[in-house]
Amino acid sequence: MSVRTLDAKAVTALVADATAAPSMHNAQPWRFRFRRADGAFEVYADLDRAMPHADPTTRALHLGCAAAVFNLRVAAAHAGWEPVTRLLPDPADPALLAEVRLAGPTAADDDLAPLYPAIRRRRTSRQPFTDEEIPQAVKDTLSGAAVLEGAQLVFPGAWHVRTLLHLVQDAEGRDDRDSAAAEELSRWTRVGAPAAGQSGDGVPEDAFGPRKRFGQAPVRDFAGRHPVPDRGTAVFEETPQLAVLGTQDDRPRDWLAAGQALERVLLQATLDGLATSLTSHALEWPELRWTVRDPESAMGFVQMVLRLGYGPSGPGTPRRPVDEVLDIEGD
Repeated sequence: MSVRTLDAKAVTALVADATAAPSMHNAQPWRFRFRRADGAFEVYADLDRAMPHADPTTRALHLGCAAAVFNLRVAAAHAGWEPVTRLLPDPADPALLAEVRLAGPTAADDDLAPLYPAIRRRRTSRQPFTDEEIPQAVKDTLSGAAVLEGAQLVFPGAWHVRTLLHLVQDAEGRDDRDSAAAEELSRWTRVGAPAAGQSGDGVPEDAFGPRKRFGQAPVRDFAGRHPVPDRGTAVFEETPQLAVLGTQDDRPRDWLAAGQALERVLLQATLDGLATSLTSHALEWPELRWTVRDPESAMGFVQMVLRLGYGPSGPGTPRRPVDEVLDIEGD
């Protein structure tokens, strides 16, 4: 099939897969344009969905959009197209984050299409994980996945994990005292069935997970001080298994590389039977962010902290209708 004859249904399906990506507070800060003339998708940042308090540089926004770019690449490869990708293709338009052109067919040694089944299975889990240790072979595979996208994934030692947990607790305490942080978080929190059912974005209460009774797992409590009926409590891991994903530099291009690496790692982890969640809490405070990194590591800047393990996956979170985020030129 020629890209010029690719129908709207096929284009919509590719973008629907792209938008299954994770984003900070499930804000889904992306827009897509498909140019039928040359079979290319343009991926834009939706700055109306930025978070000036928690993400003043739009670093996290770039990570989320890049995760969507990676899903688009995987979906295109699954459909038989070679996704030729350029990051920041127009210096005059910084909101244009990436261009993904459908060239085809995919190469015989394609490593993207096998990840496709995980796109819809990947969920953020705010549930307790078991104490079962992740095998080293699985960790090595995940680290290799990050390298393929130009990033690093490191599983820190015990002292570094303790440091990370202290920094997350510090960030949580700061947020508790920061009314602006609470107000911004509440914008993306959906409490009550009507609010969750009517919204295509944000974090609904069934995705909050139980309130932590004991344990050290870094899980953001989206309920804050607001009680959620029948939520319950649970004991989380005392020694959570964490990984840090980072890049050598800290510019928009690095954020886009990190976001694609993050999604590749999450999809691979899903295929490997792992439950996953993300924590950016300590990374949202500039004075804490530098101390998140391991000084003995070659990693320049940590872009995300991942919690991995064996346990239940989280529920699906809502997605905006594709027609709200997609324009098709030439129709």
